[in-house]
Amino acid sequence: MIGTAATPAETYARAEPAVNPILQVPTQQGPPQTEHLAAARYLREHPDAAPQGANDFGCTPTAEHPRPVVLAHGTDSSAYSDWSGISPLLARAGICVFALNYGGKPGKDSFGTEDVWASSAQIGTFVDQVLAATGATQVDLVGFSQGASVTRYWINKLGGAPKVGQWIGLASPSYGGIMYGLVPVADAVPGIYTIVEIAASTAAVQQAAGSPFIRDLNAGGDTVPGVKYTTIGSRVDEMIQPNTNIALHGAGATNIVLQEQCADDLTGHFHLVYDPYVQQLVVNLLDPAHAVAPTCVPVALGTGISDVVLAAHS
Repeated sequence: MIGTAATPAETYARAEPAVNPILQVPTQQGPPQTEHLAAARYLREHPDAAPQGANDFGCTPTAEHPRPVVLAHGTDSSAYSDWSGISPLLARAGICVFALNYGGKPGKDSFGTEDVWASSAQIGTFVDQVLAATGATQVDLVGFSQGASVTRYWINKLGGAPKVGQWIGLASPSYGGIMYGLVPVADAVPGIYTIVEIAASTAAVQQAAGSPFIRDLNAGGDTVPGVKYTTIGSRVDEMIQPNTNIALHGAGATNIVLQEQCADDLTGHFHLVYDPYVQQLVVNLLDPAHAVAPTCVPVALGTGISDVVLAAHS
């Protein structure tokens, strides 16, 4: 992890965002998908697609599953793109499932690109909507990539902890990522963060290792009492290096490394939400009374990278 000394990333310290990020709740049920590319292509034709089983605001939590589950997508993505595989599994288990599109830029069709502090607040807004609709007192939160960071920021820094039973972070940039090794270069070249932002997004830059947001997120400890925290990560994560930056260190935290449980599964960052082994781990954490041992099968290194690239340009 990059040290805490000031770097050009200080440009991205907390400030009023240039635009007010959009929060959207998709309502049209889409079919399950097995990878990002198919999800992205479906979403092009159905922009209001919600993951199957998600966003039924008439869903009533049961005694067996009293906490609704809220799913938060990653950077430059959406609820359907990231959760069209996991959401149907959770709904089938009898869990009330909800998934928002947060951090959208006006006039754009993707989400999770804008100021991460503002997006963290949007998580709280949506959770309150879910609690009001379902009558539940708490939710469980599952975040993928940036979704893990903004949900944890809301829990730890914005007073969300009393409303949360457990938090699960998939490919969580808990201590930031160096993003293919570009972050150390950017720190050494004045002004390059502006260029990176144009090529990627404000949110992507704000999640770099050593950035103001990452330091703020973990200041005083990376967990707070009362919440069960679990990270699920990969040793071959393409965005978060060293991969140990995924792990949390505070009380109440469990860190699962995929390859320690299934050595032949070389799923990295981008495919993690569509990896069947990981999907079963998530379902087991949220429905432990009916846990099923995941099936370990080989997954090739780099699986899912081309899908994400093609999805961005399809």
